[in-house]
Amino acid sequence: MAPRTLQTGTALLKLSSNFKIEVNGVPHPPQDLLDAVLRTTMRLESDKLQRLIVGRGSSDQPKLMDAPSLAKLILALTPTAGSVRPIAEEATKAIGLRTESYSLIVPNSNSGVATILSNSTLGLFRGLTTFEQLWYDDASGTTYTYQAPVTISNDSPAYPYRGFMLDTARNFFPVADIKRTLDAMSMVKMSQFHWHVVDSQSFPLIVPEFPELARNGAYSSQEIYSAADVQDVVNYAGARGIDVLVEIDTPGHTAAISASHPEHVACAQSVPWASFANEPPAGQLRLASSATANFTTNLITSIARTLPSTMFSTGGDELNVNCYTQDAQTQADLKQSGRTLEQALDAFTQSTHGALKTLGKTPVVWEEMALVHNVTLSNETIVMVWISSQNAAAVAAKKLRLVHAPSDYFYLDCGAGEWIGNDPTGNSWCDPFKSWQKAYTFDPLANLTAAEVPFVLGGQQLLWTEQSSAQNLDSIVWPRAAVSAEVRTCDLLDLCCFFSSLPSVGLLDWSYSSRWK
Repeated sequence: MAPRTLQTGTALLKLSSNFKIEVNGVPHPPQDLLDAVLRTTMRLESDKLQRLIVGRGSSDQPKLMDAPSLAKLILALTPTAGSVRPIAEEATKAIGLRTESYSLIVPNSNSGVATILSNSTLGLFRGLTTFEQLWYDDASGTTYTYQAPVTISNDSPAYPYRGFMLDTARNFFPVADIKRTLDAMSMVKMSQFHWHVVDSQSFPLIVPEFPELARNGAYSSQEIYSAADVQDVVNYAGARGIDVLVEIDTPGHTAAISASHPEHVACAQSVPWASFANEPPAGQLRLASSATANFTTNLITSIARTLPSTMFSTGGDELNVNCYTQDAQTQADLKQSGRTLEQALDAFTQSTHGALKTLGKTPVVWEEMALVHNVTLSNETIVMVWISSQNAAAVAAKKLRLVHAPSDYFYLDCGAGEWIGNDPTGNSWCDPFKSWQKAYTFDPLANLTAAEVPFVLGGQQLLWTEQSSAQNLDSIVWPRAAVSAEVRTCDLLDLCCFFSSLPSVGLLDWSYSSRWK
């Protein structure tokens, strides 16, 4: 559980009582880097994490009396770093253009100075995260490591997309809970927060150009995300090295819009719901209507243009054909235009994706848009593979970039039992529970040819929130989500190696592991 280039010794090294972090190697350091240094300093002073061994490292105490002390950590950019940009700006660059690599040296002598060197402030931030996780408390107030010297050379992620998705529509999550989740994501060097902000169940997002959607579609006037809330989350995430990917799922999963615009939604609240949707309530945008396509494009544009991320998700999963077959308005629109349903879906998609491209955004979709429907997707489109891990190869074969989000490995809501109806013996659709051990066995390159490997951008774990809320968020997500962000140099399925490394290093990023190269 270490960076790919980690070298450690066996000497004890204390942090000096006057320990400080200097950024004099960074010309005009941006404020978010200074804030990150302050957070690291505070955590080094306040965290009381002890070694995961019997006695909690009490046997180290006698030796600590004569152990050398580290007085300083210096952060510096390389001469080739170019202009100095804030962490948030580096973190929201186009996927694949982010510089996260760093080198870290921690000596084992009183005269030594620890250093973190990188080509970017984002890389310095990743190095800071590693540095603060090297230290333990001995219960008497001494902060120390037992592995000095430490050398990490040019550590970098194998994949740029290391994410977590949270659904805030089926249940609402206050901004404070989202921020706490972002803090944990940052500690394990996750790079992407996929915010599935609205769905059929509720529309909690206030869009200034469309205020009626949240006014009529949110669970309550208190359970909403204002424009200021969204910017707060985006800024908070960016300062912690995380890009926020917002999703407005279309044309399915849009029943909540019918409360404001019934003219745009087919089979709204139709029953029996199972004939019209994968879960209640039913409702899908009338994709064959030019008015609905314009409405949707304007909605997506209004949201996307306020966000720094270069990516925006338009969803596209679980379209119910029967909904459109039974909808008189959709059938009339198709007849008038002379198009098939698939042709109408393609035109609808070209409208929304064209608007995103005008804004300089990369469209993100669920896998059905690439594998089920006859939709023209640009080569830049990113596809979330969710139905089965086996489908990644089919997406890569189409030369489309992909993110692993397979329900058979990474869905955190699986295994909690059936929630629709009154069946106490019912299982969830994606049983069984996805343990961290199961996630550890995932092979991101399975069934891919050498030519298809570059299409893999990374992966994410996901939480659909039919049976979760702010009250149980932490216990459901962690530590399982960290498995997708854990350094591991062991071979696949080598859990003995994993357990043997647990006492050595805290939670670091798996995507820095050679296993994912």
